[in-house]
Amino acid sequence: MTAFWGLLLSSLAILAGSGLALGAALGLTGLLILKFIANGSTFVAVDAVWNVLNSFTLSAIPLFIMLGEIMLRSGLSDRIYTALAPVFKGVSGGLLHTNIAVCTLFGAVSGSSLSTAAAVGSVAYPEMAERGYDRRMVVGSLAGGGTLGLLIPPSLSLLIYGALTETSIGRLFLAGILPGLLFAFLFMVYIFIRCRTRPELAPADTQAIRPMQILLGVLSLWPFILLIATIMCAIAFGIATPTEAAAVGVIATIVLGFVWGTLSMATLAQSLFAAILLYASIAFVVMGATILAQAVSLLGVPQEILESVRAANLGPLTVLTAVVVIYLVLGCFFDGLSLMIMTLPIVVPLMSGLGYDVIWLGVIITVMIEIGQVTPPVGLNLSVLVSVTKEDVSLGDAALATVPYWLILLLGVAILTALPQIALFLPEALM
Repeated sequence: MTAFWGLLLSSLAILAGSGLALGAALGLTGLLILKFIANGSTFVAVDAVWNVLNSFTLSAIPLFIMLGEIMLRSGLSDRIYTALAPVFKGVSGGLLHTNIAVCTLFGAVSGSSLSTAAAVGSVAYPEMAERGYDRRMVVGSLAGGGTLGLLIPPSLSLLIYGALTETSIGRLFLAGILPGLLFAFLFMVYIFIRCRTRPELAPADTQAIRPMQILLGVLSLWPFILLIATIMCAIAFGIATPTEAAAVGVIATIVLGFVWGTLSMATLAQSLFAAILLYASIAFVVMGATILAQAVSLLGVPQEILESVRAANLGPLTVLTAVVVIYLVLGCFFDGLSLMIMTLPIVVPLMSGLGYDVIWLGVIITVMIEIGQVTPPVGLNLSVLVSVTKEDVSLGDAALATVPYWLILLLGVAILTALPQIALFLPEALM
């Protein structure tokens, strides 16, 4: 066991620290462990990679990525923002609430935190900066709201978690709905209180708007809402597999983009190219992590860790707290999906062995990944939004503005731990 941990940590430190791609670092570390500690069983790596990449469930990932990229480039985020902006006109915080609402709705299709932050931020920031909103407050709301793209289904994080742990994708997607809405509500409560005490952060819009105008604006979103409902219901009720639902969703999004948005053949080609690049980067990390996971599993490391935890009489809550702290630390250095893929082989067997529900655990890990998305120095959501503002807001200011949302996400983990039924109610009721 000492030799395993020594080789694992030293190889990862040297290979990842050298600037090598994470997928390569993980894969080479796994091969070294298989060669020198697992009696030269390197041949099992080939079978493991083939089995994962040949998974029908995993084939849904490129389709959902494609769906999100088309949505991002088709101008639909602009239509959604315009329709929802009047809803919060009379509420303290105004368009800051709109940011959260649009991120929630857009996240229900994009499945990606970065896509959500970029799409909504590119529409919202110029408009709100011109109206005199506090720029750091705007960026904070977009960074926090953008994290909802990873939790609100269909979620890339939950999809990869389900594929790698052989857990029902439909149940995972249903488990993400109520926690996602809970976080959106908590974000809005914070914005309301902050802007109520400091009105200068969000200038009030005195222009009157009729309730009928608000209603018509919301109702104009029916094609978008129908698309979301169709994808989710098809998966949840077993009408279609995640891959089939994603494929139909891509076709529907293309049609919607041409008819309802500003999609053209050129932007469609750009979307496909961007989706291919993103999936290639994810697949490379999955391959490397699969080799490492095979090595870890072959040596029975998760079982040994579980036995050590039991022998030490550490309670499940203590272990969960330790796992949360580890994710907080690693989230400073790794992007979210890579971190999740890298840690699942040890964390899932350990936590499920302690009695935690694997569906609930998928939601908790996704929330921890969300926290990493707004934690510097990696904090990809922050970097994207600094670019969107054309560096009008610095990375340091963006990070400070996001601290309240970071704390709310951490509070959410505590709430979901105390009340796990928030995540488990819909899967148990509908599947």
